[in-house]
Amino acid sequence: MLKRGKRKILEGIVIKDNNNKTRIVSVMKTYRHPLYKRVLHINKKFTIHDENNSSHLGDKVRIMASRPFSKSKRWVLIGCINK
Repeated sequence: MLKRGKRKILEGIVIKDNNNKTRIVSVMKTYRHPLYKRVLHINKKFTIHDENNSSHLGDKVRIMASRPFSKSKRWVLIGCINK
């Protein structure tokens, strides 16, 4: 596993794998509303760099923040958790 200081690491599910070396990953975060105490879910999409094209649609993956690869790619694939 890549380890460089205290970079942010997230887990999500690959929702798009059409492009070469690029994946779209959906990360779901849950939190409790401070006033109404309801549990809220937020889905956020990240464009990640997958050097070996190792992840595919529906895989659960771990991603890490990195240097910018392009205008929208600022995350890199660490590894697949579930295929």
